[in-house]
Amino acid sequence: MSHVGVPRGTVRKRRSLALLTTGVLTIPVLAGCSSGGEETSRGVPQDIAPAARETVADGSTVNWAVDALPATFNAFQADADSATTRITGALLPTLFPMDKSGQPKLNPDYLESAKVIEREPKQVVLYKLNQQAVWSDGREIGAPDFVAQWRALSGKDSAFWTARNSGYERIEKIERGADDLQVRVTFSKPYADWRSLFSPLYPKEITGSPDTFNDGARTTLKNTAGPFVLRSVSTSKGTVTLARNPRWWGDKAKLDTLVFRAVAAKDRTQALADGTVDVADIDAATADRIALARRDRGNNGQQPAHGPGSEITPAAALRSWALAHGSDEEAAEIAQAAREKNRKAVVAYATEQKALRDFAVRKSLEPAYTQLALNGESGPLADDRVRRAVARALDRQELAQTVLGPLGLPAKPLGSHLALAGQPGYKDGSGALGDQNTKEAQALLADAGWTRGGAAQLPKDTKAGSEAEKKGDKDAKEEKDKDTKDGAEAEKGTAEDAKKDEDKDAKTEKSEKESKEESKEEKADEEAEDEKGDKKAGRASEDSAASRDEGLYIVGEDNKPGAQAPAHASASGASGLHVIAPARTAAAQSAALLRQAGVVGEDGTVAAQDKQPGGAAGAYAPVGTAAPAPAAAKGQLGKDGKTLTLRFVLPSGPGSQSLRSVGDKIATMLEKIGIGTEITKVPDESYFKDHIASGEYDLALYSWPATAYPATDGRPIYAKPEPATDGSLLVEQNYTRVGTDHIDQLFDQAAAELDEKAARELMKQADARIWAAAGSIPLFQRPQLVAVDKKLANVGAFGFAAPRYQDIGFKNRQAAGSPADRKK
Repeated sequence: MSHVGVPRGTVRKRRSLALLTTGVLTIPVLAGCSSGGEETSRGVPQDIAPAARETVADGSTVNWAVDALPATFNAFQADADSATTRITGALLPTLFPMDKSGQPKLNPDYLESAKVIEREPKQVVLYKLNQQAVWSDGREIGAPDFVAQWRALSGKDSAFWTARNSGYERIEKIERGADDLQVRVTFSKPYADWRSLFSPLYPKEITGSPDTFNDGARTTLKNTAGPFVLRSVSTSKGTVTLARNPRWWGDKAKLDTLVFRAVAAKDRTQALADGTVDVADIDAATADRIALARRDRGNNGQQPAHGPGSEITPAAALRSWALAHGSDEEAAEIAQAAREKNRKAVVAYATEQKALRDFAVRKSLEPAYTQLALNGESGPLADDRVRRAVARALDRQELAQTVLGPLGLPAKPLGSHLALAGQPGYKDGSGALGDQNTKEAQALLADAGWTRGGAAQLPKDTKAGSEAEKKGDKDAKEEKDKDTKDGAEAEKGTAEDAKKDEDKDAKTEKSEKESKEESKEEKADEEAEDEKGDKKAGRASEDSAASRDEGLYIVGEDNKPGAQAPAHASASGASGLHVIAPARTAAAQSAALLRQAGVVGEDGTVAAQDKQPGGAAGAYAPVGTAAPAPAAAKGQLGKDGKTLTLRFVLPSGPGSQSLRSVGDKIATMLEKIGIGTEITKVPDESYFKDHIASGEYDLALYSWPATAYPATDGRPIYAKPEPATDGSLLVEQNYTRVGTDHIDQLFDQAAAELDEKAARELMKQADARIWAAAGSIPLFQRPQLVAVDKKLANVGAFGFAAPRYQDIGFKNRQAAGSPADRKK
């Protein structure tokens, strides 16, 4: 998934980002959006239970949940993922980590200073290294490490399999300074984001040759320079174990060992309860479980009033007791089994709740934002008026409130593509587009030719008596003849049907007899669900009808022909598509999307795509999939005989239910202006590769991470797609396929502007034009929920800041009860 459209070994020309994203929005006027002072904005503070180092105990072990074992320990390879970033952060030098406000900050553990010492004739940066900084083998960190990394990432040697090289290709030479602790870097052309380079910094033993770079650093790191060293990797246990670095010159790590443990998102509640992990990113449901557990602390040992069995009414309980003790032995046995199963579930739930009391939920805003992506390559969204109409139909405040409000986090829509609230340079540029306005959205659609009666009108170039009409008349006549023939044959089939009915009745009688022999355990389950079934019966019918109206499809769930979503032809008519520079953690993008989906709070409504299906299944969709409703029933707009319907692609996994709820709200908002949506659920593993990256969607939801270097990291996301020699598009990471030459020029100017204030002004201008180009609609900054053992300090929801792993540990007075002593 990480090498989409790019042969392995191809040198990418852009620096990639950690998460998946795109969205759409446009603005008719740019006046007042690209100038002015910085907007005063406050980000949500981090929540890590901060404590002074002297109050944190030495020793013990912390288990930290990650989505999966890292595919590689080389952060510059295409399949590096979030686990790679997390683990290498504790092992390797980061020269300028982000601070709490999202700015790069010099790391004194590695640098005494770093600054631009010459601007003319060429930019020169002088690094002065910490004289104590050494690799774990005892060798000093120095110029040879910088030189080797530059050569590996410069793009001049294709033998190095690297996913990103932005900035390194601008370096002309690297030299030793006045002594071994000074490194002079000369650039061939100015580079404003020079602080982004050499982080993480690898030893020359890894970056010095293609073999060690490509393969040697994938499964191990023998030489490191962080507060921890890599002790072991166990694929069978799903763990990466770090140990305190005896050669570390900075503040000594408080923990003896730090274990990163692979735990799927769906298993994290159980892992927390049984003590397998002490720190884990969680969804809203698990956060609610922890909150309930802490609330029930003083219930004097009583069973919780929630969880399994809590929905059983007194009447249902009495009925169950009566059946269990009744004279009907078979019914009694079934009822007793159901009661026993429920009792065990209640006990297990209560045990988990008791264990969850030992955890706290740390919450902040993640340094990433969710956006709505509109694919402007072809179809209705190729018209910027339609894209603007979609944008003006959205109530972004309502969407933000839905996600962030229930979590107690500030529910304010994001106003920039290139900075988050609290970062320097943040300015809300959404005013150039305008707020939600149904009338203006409808006017834009009308101007684009989409009208209420347009679906019934023939294209303007269709003449009376045309071949199309003649063919239609011929088809109608053939259909009429077929109906007559069918009627003549109907009588003949009656006798045969009668015989078949007799056979069917016999089979039915036999089937009914066999059905009585089904397992008692299944009947017990039915008994336990009986009460809930009564409550859901009426609602299921309503949901089924609503699902049919939504035009829901579930794609890729079976092996039927045509299970994939319909192909989207490129503007040039070519089927090929080149996607350059996939995200540097592309392998983890699906997991990130699922995790992001899980933290969205539910509003109590049933998402259209989660309602019970009830329509006729199509040949290309699984049985039970709802069929689309006729356009006339929904009042959709149309043009030239076609309805205005957009394909809304969302992941289908169980962890994505809340993300689909956001999609359902968007679909409802679009319906109000006459735009229909065909919600297509696709398997999680193919969501990015087969749909987002390949352009097989009209609308989609996904996220981009925050960056301290928007001129470098933002350009490949919003760069104008360029045609390839075969007629396909080179889209880099601009999966919306929307861009302009002016936006590209602003990015290039900002990347070369060494005056930070001037560079930020250029980025504000670029952001305003990104809104205008309708390539992305930022919705909200993603919530960050982290379950943490309440005795732990300096760990939790970090927000913008990078963790200081050496400060993490258990508070002194309770260190003896740390998880290292209580694991099962």
